Amino acid sequence: MNYIYYPYYFKKICDDYLLVNMVGEHIFLNSDEFKFMACEKYDKLSDSKIMELVSRNFIVELENREFTEDLLAIKLRSRKDFLNYFTSLHMVVLTLRCNCICDYCHASSAGLAAFNTDMNFEIAKNVLDKIFESPTSEIKIEFQGGEPSLNWDVLKYFVLDAERRIKFYNNRYLNFVICTNLFSLSDEQLEFLVKHNVEISTSCDGTKNMHDLHRKSYDGNSSYDNFVCNLNRVRKSKGANSCDALLTVTKDNLYCLDKVIDEYIYLGFHSVFIRALNPYGYAIKNKKELSYSTEEFLEQYEKALNYILSLNKKGIFFIESYAALLFQRIMTPFSTGFVDLQSPSGAGIAGAIYYYNGDVYPTDEARMLAEMGDQSFKMGNVQRNTFYEIFGGSVIKNLVENSCVESMPECSTCAYSPYCGADPIRYYVESKDIIGKRPDSEFCRKNKGILDILLKFIKENDMETMAIFWSWVNRQPMEEWEICGK
Repeated sequence: MNYIYYPYYFKKICDDYLLVNMVGEHIFLNSDEFKFMACEKYDKLSDSKIMELVSRNFIVELENREFTEDLLAIKLRSRKDFLNYFTSLHMVVLTLRCNCICDYCHASSAGLAAFNTDMNFEIAKNVLDKIFESPTSEIKIEFQGGEPSLNWDVLKYFVLDAERRIKFYNNRYLNFVICTNLFSLSDEQLEFLVKHNVEISTSCDGTKNMHDLHRKSYDGNSSYDNFVCNLNRVRKSKGANSCDALLTVTKDNLYCLDKVIDEYIYLGFHSVFIRALNPYGYAIKNKKELSYSTEEFLEQYEKALNYILSLNKKGIFFIESYAALLFQRIMTPFSTGFVDLQSPSGAGIAGAIYYYNGDVYPTDEARMLAEMGDQSFKMGNVQRNTFYEIFGGSVIKNLVENSCVESMPECSTCAYSPYCGADPIRYYVESKDIIGKRPDSEFCRKNKGILDILLKFIKENDMETMAIFWSWVNRQPMEEWEICGK
């Protein structure tokens, strides 16, 4: 038959084979179909399977080759579109001071009296100078800590001066987000956040007992009670859906994620990001009390995902955010903004972090590593280096050169490489090598495990489950949009 094939990856899933091409399109073949495909015996395949292989750009008739390759090029450009927005996310560490004591704190926060860890106005001005030199059309400034609201005057300066500067640009957009534990927002501060449309991101570890176990207030009161009280104040001022929460999974809530999810729903959240514990800061110091194996995490993640799907089938719209990100990467050609799922790595390209002393790092994890005494990924300082020296220097070039999964050992032949990304700083932490021993790394095993879970759902092709996943990508309940004839 007059067909040629394009390069593809493959992996056995249950009794069938998953084939994935260079732009992330996939198809499942049974054992005989895979043998005929591999041997190019297309006449042995059914007409319907031939049509499916052609429609998903695994094989092409010679006369349509030029058109198909143009189409594949467009899809590949779409998947790499994040490279057009260098650098849009700017994370600013306003202080290391914090009013909460978390025994898994990645940032190694400092006590309330550590004013020497506050960013000053001079450094803040230089940070804004660098941010506005970025060529991106969309600027997001994310305030981090410690607890960023403790350095309130500098936070206000960032917002007001950035708003002043943005007026001099056409077709450039600006937004803000504050990552706060919601312990001590005053009415005046909340009013300012509302007036200037600053998004609020917070943290919740589940029920009161779970939340209070590892997140302790300096004043000895329940951190959960404080959190809930101020969450209600925020929603009253900014709206019911104005605040998102991040979950930190420790061994104490790993085996009761269903109760965590129920608590999120009770508190009015519509999503959860089930993220494994990262090996930085206090999480390393308290590893014995907090951590678990990758296999344990994957087992409980799958149970939690099934539980969330069952809730959606009962009419309760609730998203597992990481599954939604991966589903989008599997089922569409569009890029996602999540740094860990980009190739080359989004570290420094998609986002950067500015420390309270003006040092610049490619990721939050890199500055956490620096706080632990390792400055390997310091890109420069806003007071001593130019924008080009920081964002065109050896650190970021080295990260880019060594984080393209299409050419990395093991990744270059992995069926999941079009859906995955690279986390060179995590590899460095695990092996002191930014390429790392990929198959053995926790990052790789975790991502592969979650992709295994999702691909099994996709292979089963249950229409209700698929509709739920699509509703997560669209961030709308199924009844608000039409799919599969519904």
